Amino acid sequence: MEPCKLDLTNYRKLLGSYIESQDETSLYQAELFSKLSMQHNISPEEIINIHIQALKELYPNLSEEIDASLNFLLETMISYGLAYQEFQSLRKKQGELESEIDVAASMQQTLLSTTKPEIEGLDIGAISVPANKMNGDYYHFVTDESENVGIAIADVIGKGIPAALAMSMIKYSMDSFPDTQSSPSEILENLNRVVERNVDESMFVTMFYGVFRTHLNLLQFSSAGHEPGYYYNAAKDQFSEIKTKGLVLGVEEQIEYEQFEIELEKGDMVILLTDGVTECRIGDHFIESDELLEVIRRYMHLPAQEAVEGVFRYFERLQDFHLRDDFTLIFLKK
Repeated sequence: MEPCKLDLTNYRKLLGSYIESQDETSLYQAELFSKLSMQHNISPEEIINIHIQALKELYPNLSEEIDASLNFLLETMISYGLAYQEFQSLRKKQGELESEIDVAASMQQTLLSTTKPEIEGLDIGAISVPANKMNGDYYHFVTDESENVGIAIADVIGKGIPAALAMSMIKYSMDSFPDTQSSPSEILENLNRVVERNVDESMFVTMFYGVFRTHLNLLQFSSAGHEPGYYYNAAKDQFSEIKTKGLVLGVEEQIEYEQFEIELEKGDMVILLTDGVTECRIGDHFIESDELLEVIRRYMHLPAQEAVEGVFRYFERLQDFHLRDDFTLIFLKK
């Protein structure tokens, strides 16, 4: 039987055999016919039509009522067949699009990859997990000859491929800055001009940029409307929110960003994050800052990388393993 040609003779034999015996073998042949017909893009109305022809040849004296019902079924399946063909076409296009997105996500992961520096006296942990295939969050580390560490963490207000493209542009803009330009405020001011000129006006970028002066134990930083992080003072065993000011990148071309600093002592810690962390849900409400810090305190005794991974796994379980937003978290432990 060649289903792509809808052989009437073979189908009539198959139908007649089943009507007479109603055995499993005939049903199996029908299932095989159906699968092969789908593989050859045979429409449902074609199958109905050949079924009607075969049935009339087997039983030429069908009643008018049965004959009318078969014609009604055929007309119904014509409309269904058109919708089915459209569905198949859309499913094929969706598969192609998903394949392209997989390639784009892999490229983004490569383009935005960064190496976590190994600096004596500073334990760094970082994790960034996208809610979907493309990541709208970004973090990056850079070190200079004096072992000063630049830390960037950003979030595009927007999702999907446009957000990923914006992040790639920011990353390569940062790579183009001279090594001598290490002031956080200058970095953000230059990035703001890049974003304002090159990113769609409906899309903005929040960003925190800091430089840890290793030999001074000093963290200098500026923020462009980014989610406030936290500073843990070990001597006081106390968390405090990192207070910053600054407009998100891309709103106005000429913006000056204020610079702040924190001196870190032994045991101190800085927590940087995106709103995918602070906007985790517990039931029907967002997590409160006290609840977030309680979770951080639960893991902060661990090495920094183990700690951020532990916090992520906690919130992943809390949300039934379905992130509602990109999740990025960085610990800097002195």
